[in-house]
Amino acid sequence: MNSYPPSNRLLLSLPPRNLKQLVPNLEFIRCQREQILLDVDAPLDHVFFPNSGVISVVAVYADGNVIEMATIGREGCTGVQAFFGARRSSARLLVQIPGSAAKMSRTAFNRAMKSVPSFRDLMLAYVQAFFEQVLVSVACNGRHNLKQRLARWLLMMRDRSEADVLPITQDLLAEMLGVQRPSLTHAVAELEEASLIAAAVEVISGLRRGLLAFFETLSEGRHLFQGATGDQALSLSKRAVIGSSSRPREHQCVTVTPPNAPATER
Repeated sequence: MNSYPPSNRLLLSLPPRNLKQLVPNLEFIRCQREQILLDVDAPLDHVFFPNSGVISVVAVYADGNVIEMATIGREGCTGVQAFFGARRSSARLLVQIPGSAAKMSRTAFNRAMKSVPSFRDLMLAYVQAFFEQVLVSVACNGRHNLKQRLARWLLMMRDRSEADVLPITQDLLAEMLGVQRPSLTHAVAELEEASLIAAAVEVISGLRRGLLAFFETLSEGRHLFQGATGDQALSLSKRAVIGSSSRPREHQCVTVTPPNAPATER
């Protein structure tokens, strides 16, 4: 069924007349936790624009193990591969946090790319921003320990889901981060001890964004748009990610310091 208006920030960055052109091509769908929207080697028949929740872009190895490569919330879409003309998916799209999405057929996506210049420009900006995210994630994963990576991941998920409660199991979280469950449990316990989160078996709650944001300022990397502040090519996409109604912000990779470090909520 169709739903108007969509709440995906990328789509909302379009001029109203162009968004109105696209709405008839959007199908509203529910996204359930751990639902696979698209699997590896499946045809790229649709592009998803999340309205809420979070989708993980997951690499699947030959032995069945998986690891998360990127996350997509309502700041973006799953159209990066389609943008480059790929016919089949090289990754799995897994619903990490349940929500909803606007679903667009590949045919409608290609038509919009050709006939709606503002949509094409927005997608180009988003693709650049998406690759910025992936590149910085690789750097952070190589440089930081598990506790730091977990704090950064939680902050990204909190900002994408816009909620302080994340309905995710620690088993799935360990799988996404590519670590053993005991290691993940230890890192979660450290963040709990630092009063940053409250963790249960199937939910992580009480995310204190102000404290996590304080930890952000203590490291050099950023989990969005490192080095792209003055790049006009990203302005549309950054407006979508940041949100036109909120003040601009650029998040940095999280470095977790001892619990007695000074911090202020913002």
